[in-house]
Amino acid sequence: MIKVIAFDADDTLWHNESFFQETEKKFFALMENYLPQHTVARELLKTEIDNLPLYGYGIKAFMLSMIETAMRITDNTVPNETIIKIIGYGREILNQPVVMLDGAEEVLKELKGRYKLVMATKGDLLDQERKLKKSGLEHYFHHIEIMSEKKEDDFRKLIKHLDLQPEEFAMVGNSLKSDILPVLNMGGHAFHVPYHVVWAHERVEGEIRHERFARLDSLPDLLQYV
Repeated sequence: MIKVIAFDADDTLWHNESFFQETEKKFFALMENYLPQHTVARELLKTEIDNLPLYGYGIKAFMLSMIETAMRITDNTVPNETIIKIIGYGREILNQPVVMLDGAEEVLKELKGRYKLVMATKGDLLDQERKLKKSGLEHYFHHIEIMSEKKEDDFRKLIKHLDLQPEEFAMVGNSLKSDILPVLNMGGHAFHVPYHVVWAHERVEGEIRHERFARLDSLPDLLQYV
């Protein structure tokens, strides 16, 4: 029944969130003279969520949210040197090499030709295009979709573009909130590949039980289902 398999990119095909979390630790240390780490973490998350409608997802949005948080918690007295350091933290993430998750390319190689493969990810357009090019995986995909959001309506637009029925579409990703639940809700299939760290905004409590859902221990386990 499945004709198209779509893959999330960040933390499904290659590592991503761990770089953000390492940078957050540097930011918390930078702000420790003003507020405790847990308070800075809470303030940063609030800023990021508030800014999502304006900035969307990605490194540039993260950098702007760190600067805004630093300004707020210092009552606009943050030194220029600190702002420069925060910008440098963002640049460090942008310059990180693309580190593939184990088995990612092997799975794509095995499935190409049997299914149409799609990359469906969200984030900053320029950054995601950069990572895809660095990864060397672009030639495996029939279609690349870099989305500003991953909600049910966004996936409906994607399958309409691909001329599919919902039951002919499968999504593979690490986020229950963004990759799994919207696809199940619209009638598609979903395979969850957990990553060892998850951004707080993407966390979902509870267990999913659904006939069109499977939880995988690693990406190569997908080959047992399709």
